[in-house]
Amino acid sequence: MTVIKVEDLGKAYRVRHENRERYSTLRDLIAQKASGIIRPSKNKSASSVEEFWAVKNVSFEVKQGEVVGIIGRNGAGKSTLLKLLSRITEPTTGRIRMKGRLATLLEVGTGFHPELTGRENISLSGAICGMTKRDINRRFDEIVEFAEVEKFLDTPVKRYSSGMYLRLAFAVAAHLDPEILIVDEVLAVGDMQFQRKCIRKMEDVAGQGRTVLFVSHQLAAVQAMCSRVLMLDRGTLMMDGDVEGGIAAYMKMSASGEDRDQVCLRDRLDRSGSGVARFVSCEFLHEKAEVERRGNAFLIGEKIGLRLTIESQEPVSDILIGYSVVDMRGTTLFTSHHNDTLDCDELPQGASALESWIAPNNLLPGRYSLRCGLLIGGSASDAISDVIQFEVEPAVGPNGKMPDSRPGMMRFDYSWKLVTSSEPNANANHNHHAADAELPASQSRPSVLV
Repeated sequence: MTVIKVEDLGKAYRVRHENRERYSTLRDLIAQKASGIIRPSKNKSASSVEEFWAVKNVSFEVKQGEVVGIIGRNGAGKSTLLKLLSRITEPTTGRIRMKGRLATLLEVGTGFHPELTGRENISLSGAICGMTKRDINRRFDEIVEFAEVEKFLDTPVKRYSSGMYLRLAFAVAAHLDPEILIVDEVLAVGDMQFQRKCIRKMEDVAGQGRTVLFVSHQLAAVQAMCSRVLMLDRGTLMMDGDVEGGIAAYMKMSASGEDRDQVCLRDRLDRSGSGVARFVSCEFLHEKAEVERRGNAFLIGEKIGLRLTIESQEPVSDILIGYSVVDMRGTTLFTSHHNDTLDCDELPQGASALESWIAPNNLLPGRYSLRCGLLIGGSASDAISDVIQFEVEPAVGPNGKMPDSRPGMMRFDYSWKLVTSSEPNANANHNHHAADAELPASQSRPSVLV
């Protein structure tokens, strides 16, 4: 049975551009007003309006019990599509038909009233979903146990940390017996243990014959959960098919983008956090000036340098700045925090730049991206996924040969020791002489798949 039917869906926004030559001073404004009284001006500041289609000509159907992953690059229209499906915003063109009770989690704490307590928001969310008071009370303990906020149930949610907010929001959305569950890229805010917990819960919801729409940059989670993938690019549905084919197409599209060694982050809209302090740029660094021409490409074993520039609206303290290296399937390979080696707990007002070096680079050849985050007092000030991508290329080993292709994600410096003996039963006689031979990992030998 079809529970979601989307026909020729589109959403357009009007974007106004002001054409100003420079910033006006108070003296300029007074002079303009005075001249306007004497001689009314006919030429007002020029402006233009652009029509921007966030979603355009999208059509698809979803059957009951399907788990559908929605993937695409930043700005592809994924979140806008979910807002249209959730009826948070009205479409410009097309129509949507849905059957069944809908629960959505599009942003951290969507639908919560900040002045109400956790207990009151659970009841309010259930009532909005059309549940009776008896049904809400029946699921109440499960929601609280899942969210792990027992001690703070009677605290206004505006005082919750972003992690507590997220746990409660997801618990409410997933436990209120929805026929259709829509989840945006919010799992990136939680820790790994909570992410696994959420994925298991969504699998349970799908196992009960309910429908799940799941937006994520973590392709490993999409692959594990979903039976079908929709891929968007620039608001257009580029693919509707099986998971493996969709992920392959997405990785190919991501890899075909422009390779840059620095990006400006000021205008990035797909970010979360209070914004008190924000990332404004990210740049790759090379240890040797002669290899800077490689831009965002690094050899195995070569140091990877990174410069992050942050702007703060005010002096802040109790900070935590970090980044994660992520493969093209969305799997986090490792994470570094600034306090691993830097004793710094505050940022001044204005711009600050931090440099970090990954030494040595143990990643295997492939394409990777960075995810950056900034906490102030334990709460998110800024978080951005897919900040910038880079390439790791094979390098000639100490034996003068290129390394063979091996399974895995990372490489390390290994040491092997071969213990030989002149007699086959040497293990039974400790008086026999043994010869040790050191074999470096780079020595050319057949690779063994284990």
